[in-house]
Parts: sequence; structure tokens; C-alpha cells
Amino acid sequence: MATLLFKKKFHDAIRSGKKTQTIRLWDECWIKEGREYRVFNLGVVRVTRIDRVRISALTERDAELDGFDSLEDLLDEVRKIYNVKSLGGKRCYRIRFVFLGDEKKNRSL
Repeated sequence: MATLLFKKKFHDAIRSGKKTQTIRLWDECWIKEGREYRVFNLGVVRVTRIDRVRISALTERDAELDGFDSLEDLLDEVRKIYNVKSLGGKRCYRIRFVFLGDEKKNRSL
């Protein structure tokens, strides 16, 4: 099973269902809708939707689905993760997912 990486600080939000989306600044999207991915030290997620969007098209709803209190908080985190000062004009992938269960329950996958 392929792996999708998330920082450990997001694990509780994923497990609780507060975080059901992630924003990735990738040149190409290597994951596929409908497939399951292992998240180390957490469990398994199933990708339900992938959209290529401009950063400027992200909304407060995107921030909420990503587990943030505001769009600015989400954008600050993206800047930090990707070590970029400006997001102007950047394209990104908006990836929605569901958490299927913890790692111990899914070891046989």
C-alpha cells in the first residue's frame, strides 16, 4: 500500500474527522481517487476527490475541511511546509479523504 505523508500534529484532527482535506503543491499528482493510502503512525485514508486549483481559489470552507480556523492559517501552514514566501499564482492539488481506521486495525492491509 502506498503512503501519504502527514505531519504528526495533524493526526488527531484526521482521526476525529475534523481534517478531511489536504493541500499539496505538487508538480504532478501521483495519488488517485478511490485508492487507499497508509499514513504512518495513524492508519489508512481513502482519497475521495482530487482537484487541481489555484491557491487564490481556496476558500474559508477549504480551510475548515483542512482543519484550520481560517484561510490565512491554512495558507501560512502551506507556506511553512513548502518553505515558500509567496503563494501567488501557485497551482495546487486539493485532496479530500476519509479516515478508515487506525494502523493497528489495518496492519493486514
